[in-house]
Amino acid sequence: MIDLTPWLNAPTWYIAFSGGLDSTVLLHLLADHARNQATPALRALHIHHGLQPAADAWPAHCQSVCDALGIPLQVIHVRVASAASLEQAAREARYAAFEQVMKPGDVVFTAQHRDDQAETLLFRLLRGAGLRGLAGMPLQRPLGQGSLVRPLLSMSREQLQDHAQARGLNWIDDPSNSDTRFARNYLRGEVLPVMRQRWPQAVQSMARTAEHLDEALGLLDELAEGDLAVAKVGASTLWLGLDSLDLAALAELSPARQRNALQYWLRRRTRLPDARHWAGWGDLRDAAADACPVWCLADGQLMRSHGRIWWLSGDWLRPVEGRHGWSDPSIALSLPGNGSVRLHAAQPVADLYIAYRQGGEVLDLPGRGRRDLKRLLNELQVPHFLRPRLPLLYQGGRLLAVANLPGLAQADCQLEWQLPTNAQGLS
Repeated sequence: MIDLTPWLNAPTWYIAFSGGLDSTVLLHLLADHARNQATPALRALHIHHGLQPAADAWPAHCQSVCDALGIPLQVIHVRVASAASLEQAAREARYAAFEQVMKPGDVVFTAQHRDDQAETLLFRLLRGAGLRGLAGMPLQRPLGQGSLVRPLLSMSREQLQDHAQARGLNWIDDPSNSDTRFARNYLRGEVLPVMRQRWPQAVQSMARTAEHLDEALGLLDELAEGDLAVAKVGASTLWLGLDSLDLAALAELSPARQRNALQYWLRRRTRLPDARHWAGWGDLRDAAADACPVWCLADGQLMRSHGRIWWLSGDWLRPVEGRHGWSDPSIALSLPGNGSVRLHAAQPVADLYIAYRQGGEVLDLPGRGRRDLKRLLNELQVPHFLRPRLPLLYQGGRLLAVANLPGLAQADCQLEWQLPTNAQGLS
């Protein structure tokens, strides 16, 4: 009924099991598959959103279904943030819970089907989505350390219901699904039935359109990869872990290709901006050469410095401060919210500590004398946003070295900085 061959090498199969019709059918299909051939370990995940009283009884139902099939179930309680879209907030909480459970290579199966694909296309069309949104839900996409897979996308809701009834399956009917105050429920309950009366193949046609759009998006992604390959040239190896793009290379492209390349680059880092927020890109791109503009997006910021643009999120948006003593320089020193440092010295050095710029620092350089640190950083074109969090190595009150800048250190003393690991905020 469904082909699961591409994911047989995953360490673990998880299924998002709400207890509703769709996930109940998928759970049984996966269980049948596991009985008939060797598969990864199969586990079910039930996410309790706590949004309605009726949901308190659903974990027990899910547990009984899983017990009958011999499948372990994990119930995860999540807190849904207050937001303009409750559906979106619940979805984000759900996917975040999946990510917490998954280990490298794991797969989470979800039960979206062809009708869901049509609803998604129609919903996004009404919101004025671009091609990336109209391409609909992919069969597979990255999630956390593994993948999210939707093996039922080629099947209709009617087919799933017929299968469930033929197998005598029991499922939960979520009362909130009939609440047409929610946009998707309104489309499902009020709009699509009317469309089917006039155009019986409407759902199939919309799902097919999503496939065509996905193919077109694939071509645009190939174009973006080529444009980004040019824009990535010239990146400094001093700041490994911080990706950047050459602004001049992007500016040579047409506005549409600029947006396409940036959407591709940002898609795993943040929720993409809608049309009215793209003015922020223009402001960042066109600011004066000596300016340090910032484009704030949903999950981080694009910053510009010395002709390149950089994506920052997580720890990079939080300030660093303080003085951190280093009692044993033979081992790496962790810096709160700022990665870690390691000392490379020809001879043992004592009485060391790490601090950050306060202004007015000077450094004694062999053959150059005492030099102002600000001027030295300007000479090396160190990005502006990096300067406040560059680890500085001191002995007593004397500055010995600046992290990752071999030229700014005593000859026998180098400081290696491992940048914060969440620099890119990939999602």
